[in-house]
Amino acid sequence: MGVEAELPRAMDVLARRASALRDALQRSQGNTESMVAILGSFDHRLSALEAAMRPTQVRTHAIRMAHENIDKTIKAADAILSQFDIARRAEATILRGPHEDLEGYLEAVDLLKGIARFFSSNKNFKGDEGLLTRVNNILSKSALKIEEEFRQLMSTYSKPIEPDRLFDCLPKPPRAPKSDHDADGGHSTHSEHPSKGLETGVCRTPTLIPPRILPLLHDIAQQLVQAGNQQSCYRIYRDSRGSALEVSLRKLGVEKLSKDDVQRMQWEALEAKIGNWTQFMRIAVKLLLAGERRICDQVFDGITFNKDQCFAELAGSSVLTLLSFGDAVAKSKRSPEKLFVLLDMYEVMHELQPEVEEIFEGRFCSEMREAALGLTRRLAQTAQETFADFEEAVEKDTSKTVVQDGTVHPLTSYVINYVKFLFDYQSTLKILFQEFDTGSETESQLAVVTMKIMQALQNNLDGKSKQYKDPALTYIFLMNNIHYMVRSVRRSEAKDILGDDWIQRHRRVVQQNANQYKRVAWAKI
Repeated sequence: MGVEAELPRAMDVLARRASALRDALQRSQGNTESMVAILGSFDHRLSALEAAMRPTQVRTHAIRMAHENIDKTIKAADAILSQFDIARRAEATILRGPHEDLEGYLEAVDLLKGIARFFSSNKNFKGDEGLLTRVNNILSKSALKIEEEFRQLMSTYSKPIEPDRLFDCLPKPPRAPKSDHDADGGHSTHSEHPSKGLETGVCRTPTLIPPRILPLLHDIAQQLVQAGNQQSCYRIYRDSRGSALEVSLRKLGVEKLSKDDVQRMQWEALEAKIGNWTQFMRIAVKLLLAGERRICDQVFDGITFNKDQCFAELAGSSVLTLLSFGDAVAKSKRSPEKLFVLLDMYEVMHELQPEVEEIFEGRFCSEMREAALGLTRRLAQTAQETFADFEEAVEKDTSKTVVQDGTVHPLTSYVINYVKFLFDYQSTLKILFQEFDTGSETESQLAVVTMKIMQALQNNLDGKSKQYKDPALTYIFLMNNIHYMVRSVRRSEAKDILGDDWIQRHRRVVQQNANQYKRVAWAKI
């Protein structure tokens, strides 16, 4: 009974709730439809607003583009105006000329070149042709002024170097070559090897052009080459430096002599000139030519310019004049007294060969390089031939001098002194013998040459000993002269070359002549 009574009440409650839910759903549906209607109205209004704003947006974009174009135009105008301003200032500097401020002048020229490039690459500017033409005209005039300034600077700073300055740059003052005569006056030899103890110190390079001027010359040369005036630049530099080099050598004492001039010269005068020439060669190569090569490389560094050919042409005449004297001596008539000066000359040329190779590198300098090498070989060849001449002259000496008491003959003292001086040149002779490589050691070649000379002397003494009518004097003469030879060899460097065997063998010859003298001298008694 109770459950049945509650059921109707529950059903009624559910019915009321269902009804309330339906009402809520209906109200929500109404709200949704109202919202859709409102949103539809907004969409319509926004479309209308967008349509109304579109012209404004177009005008705004146009205004923004116009502003950008105005900015670009203003910048372009500023660039053009700045070019005009730069051109005005650069022109004023160029009109003043390069004398007052060469560096500022060159900078102004570079600025004008930049302006010319600017307008050449921007052909759209109205009226730029007039300015470009004016700039190019100014540049053409500036090129002439730059060329004149280059000529003026090269003339001012291409002065010859005084001899005293050049000698001061050498490690030690040069020693003048000397000669002495034997007491009997018959023969002469070098008193000392003038190149012995050859200096290995570093030479102080003379200042050919002040260091502060070299960068200016480099900048001017660069401007000239860029302006297409490389031929003028080439000619000015070559003539200025070539003249300075020639006058420096002339002041030093360098002169061009032919083979005939050398042949007519007295021996003392020729010997002095040869001694001077060896010093001139060192000064020319180590100081002047090395310096010329260095400044030529500095002035034209990084410039499209044939500096090797320019250097070859400015140095060519001076080098060939220097070498011509050596060539004339090498080709002149050979004589025994010339051997030592030939060795001096050969030694100097061999010493300078590495520097010659370095200074005269490249195909344009090949003529001078080959001329120097050719002279070295000719001197070696002439010295080699003089050895043979001397040996023959000793053996065939026909001097009528008779030593009445059988003492040492002048020929013997002359030949021994000659051999002694020969050994002062051992290092040079070793190099010389290598020029004519025979496959044997240079010491043995020197020994062979020396032995031949000593044997030639001994053969000649044998002949001279027969001039004595008294047989006792014959043996006294041979004993004294060969004893002098042995004693001289023992006391000199020749001992190491000829060896103990040679000394012992000739001591026995001395003893044999002594025995013969005693036998002949005491036979009558």
